[in-house]
Amino acid sequence: MQEKISASLDLFFEYLQFEKESSPNTVTNYSVDLAQFAEYLELQGISDPAGVEAKTIRSWLREIMGYGYAKSSAARKLSSVRSWFAFLFEKRIVPEDPAKGIRGPKLPSRLPRALSREDADRLVTAGGEGEDALRDTAVLELMYGCGLRIAELVNLRWPDIDLDERMIRVFGKGEKERIVPFGMCALRALQRWKESLPAQGEFLFEGRKGAPITVRTVHRIVLRAARRAGIRNVTPHVLRHSFATHLLEGGATLRVLQELLGHESLLTTQHYLSVSADHLRKSYTMAHPRAKGEN
Repeated sequence: MQEKISASLDLFFEYLQFEKESSPNTVTNYSVDLAQFAEYLELQGISDPAGVEAKTIRSWLREIMGYGYAKSSAARKLSSVRSWFAFLFEKRIVPEDPAKGIRGPKLPSRLPRALSREDADRLVTAGGEGEDALRDTAVLELMYGCGLRIAELVNLRWPDIDLDERMIRVFGKGEKERIVPFGMCALRALQRWKESLPAQGEFLFEGRKGAPITVRTVHRIVLRAARRAGIRNVTPHVLRHSFATHLLEGGATLRVLQELLGHESLLTTQHYLSVSADHLRKSYTMAHPRAKGEN
């Protein structure tokens, strides 16, 4: 990789890691996307980020789409390039931002999928089985009962859990801290899990050699419970969506939901309003005197 491009990438990654305090996963994703773009620049004979033009980025975008990348993947890669050049322009490393104004591929509108209340209850009640039953049940109760991201769950430590107050201290994206309450079902599951442990380690759910359980293990826990409950196409993120949707349907405000989910922007939280459209329609039909056309 050319020296000037390599040096500017290193500066950007340092900014992400130390100034913006992005998560390791975020930095890794940027690294992969930008390494691919830098390789393309090298093939085009461009050795300095200041030599990149808008047409260069558009050409690269067409090329990766031609390789068969999904629109969502191409959009993410373009977002990485945009962030890099916005940083370089702000630091005056490049005279102008060639990525500004470049549109990515149009993505289909996708609403977050949520389980029904009945399916969510069945899945969590199915819990775990075998020697890991108590652990798996506690995992499921926290995933659905608190709406945690999978990375947040696996990194929970025992000092983050207040069983008396039924509160969890969660470190989300960018190590931003928030407090999330949990209910009696999760409390009972956590108490049983804690009492079953011969020795309490650092992490709430410990894997091998004192490390936290892996993301892959959590996926398996959710998939096994879904199979026992007879529910298809369930992931840990579906449980987070279900948590949010059911809170909205129960009367929680967007501001409260934003805080519980750890969203930086309220716009992100507003996506869940569309998920609850069916609930809103039913509520309107039942409540409004002219909804049924009886007058």
